[in-house]
Amino acid sequence: MQPMKERIERLLLKVQKPARYIGGEVGSVVKDKSKVDVRFAFCFPDTYDVGMSHLGMKILYGLKNQRENWWCERCFMPETDFAALLRENEIPLYALESLDPLSEFDFVGFTLQYELSYNNVLEMLDLAGIPVLAAERDDTMPIVIGGGPCVCNPEPLTDFFDIFVIGEGEQVNIELLELYENMKRQGSTKLDFLKEAVKIEGVYVPRFYDVSYNDDGTVKAITPNTEQAPTKIRKRVIADFDNVYYPEAFVVPFTQIVHDRAVVEVLRGCIRGCRFCQAGFIYRPFREKSIDTIKKETKCLCEQTGYEEVSLSSLSTSDHTKINELLSSLVDYTDGEKINLALPSLRVDTFSDELLEKIASVRKSGLTFAPEAGTQHLRDVINKNLTEEEILRTCRTAFEGGYATVKLYFMLGLPEETLDDVAGIAQLAQKVVDLYFEVPKEKRGKGLQVSVSTATFVPKPFTPFEFEPQDTPEQILEKQAHLLRSLTSKKIKVSTHMQKNSILEAVLARGDRRLGKVIYTAWKKGCYLDGWDEHFKFDKWMEAFDECGIDTKFYANRRRSYDEVAPWSHLDYLVSHEFFVRENKKAHAAQTTRNCKQGCSGCGIKKEYGGVYCGAKHNAEALDASDRKV
Repeated sequence: MQPMKERIERLLLKVQKPARYIGGEVGSVVKDKSKVDVRFAFCFPDTYDVGMSHLGMKILYGLKNQRENWWCERCFMPETDFAALLRENEIPLYALESLDPLSEFDFVGFTLQYELSYNNVLEMLDLAGIPVLAAERDDTMPIVIGGGPCVCNPEPLTDFFDIFVIGEGEQVNIELLELYENMKRQGSTKLDFLKEAVKIEGVYVPRFYDVSYNDDGTVKAITPNTEQAPTKIRKRVIADFDNVYYPEAFVVPFTQIVHDRAVVEVLRGCIRGCRFCQAGFIYRPFREKSIDTIKKETKCLCEQTGYEEVSLSSLSTSDHTKINELLSSLVDYTDGEKINLALPSLRVDTFSDELLEKIASVRKSGLTFAPEAGTQHLRDVINKNLTEEEILRTCRTAFEGGYATVKLYFMLGLPEETLDDVAGIAQLAQKVVDLYFEVPKEKRGKGLQVSVSTATFVPKPFTPFEFEPQDTPEQILEKQAHLLRSLTSKKIKVSTHMQKNSILEAVLARGDRRLGKVIYTAWKKGCYLDGWDEHFKFDKWMEAFDECGIDTKFYANRRRSYDEVAPWSHLDYLVSHEFFVRENKKAHAAQTTRNCKQGCSGCGIKKEYGGVYCGAKHNAEALDASDRKV
């Protein structure tokens, strides 16, 4: 280890943020290799600053390292300066705890959070001296495994992975490593292990499935080619979320990261059913932790790490059934310790004076809300279930509470969107500005700033909009220009999303196995770190599509029929296809659907999975009258 450490240290003064690459942080786990039976390299395919902010890595890192004879280490995508030095000095990519090359591990696992990080996987494997193609890796090479939200459609990546974990990873990771430990002791081959692993619920081994295509290029069928493989792979769900493993301490970095604070997960899932939101469906059912559990984890993490800010993590924290009681309990602790309490996921319609008082008790910062659409018609289309009155009432509450900075998130390119809907974004922002000046000066904060952020809509699998075409670049540019023309105040600052990134995201999100050769070709052309504008090489990607004979419009810009076989149709995320079809039809009729708290809408999730609001009925009897009409 020492010679490798010396070789690495000689390079660190030549790169930006050298603390990313040497390990040794407080809370990192170092073990005696001679006493370890299973080694797992947890790889985040983005920079250290981003990956060290990721909650899933913190959970699985601690969970695996609880076993004395297992060792989970961390690895991140190096920036281009350090990657070049690794190649130049023939140093393979390594894990931070031991500084051992990734090729010496039993498992190399990647969390797949964003489609534009896919090529980072190939670059990291290659930097480590591991063949990027699964077919070229023999039994001496690590098993490459993927998890995270993007594996709800992992098909574009099947050329590169041995295993995908579908759904929540806490239990299935333990089961996989226990199986591997036993079979390794018996001298089993990788193929033997994969044939046993595929029997574990939530494990998808892509080599055990064949894909055929129709003449028009759509998927014809996805068929198991070994008797061990199930026809459908069902996602794993943690039913008892209140007792799920949570780390008592985090690794505390030496350098600043994107979210440099303690994080406590308060709930999983979402009750809302926004039709564009993949996370809201693939993380169902809605489950929450008790107040006692949340408070215990908050105190433990802050005391162990020394962080002076704690964030309550979820898709919609204010939907916790006891949110005010929870915050009262936490504020008693955070106020006394001078710790800032952050709620990054707030719903406009659950915001109140009481909630504002709780979150502002230590430090005031800007508030962020997501109306998503500028007009009521379009908010009904996407099932946002949010009125303009509620938005303005919330902003008034914030302004009267001393806030002067509000950020509003919107999307461009939503189904059924018109230029009037686009102009509605500017009009709504102007009403927020006007509202600020209606609040007495002695109440409102100083220096009004209303920020409007618009992202390009990307249709995603396992949503009611998975059938929808994405707007073309020309359409998005026209809408961005129309939004800017519609502004009437200098108090409104608008930022738009680069539509070229969204094109690639849409193609990869709903792609099939044929995209593997495009990903490989683009990587060979130098495409990686695509999530960063300064590294994104859109022209090189388009060259790769042309060379592989694949048209991006086939994946991004066409409407898909309800009966088309989707590339992800063999994966079961528990929400039914029939529900997505029904919701898509309601969207085009601008009909809304109630949230889970108001009553079951028959999405398909069963009570056995631990949902707080999941009732006994999950069939047509659970649907309301408007559902039946559609």
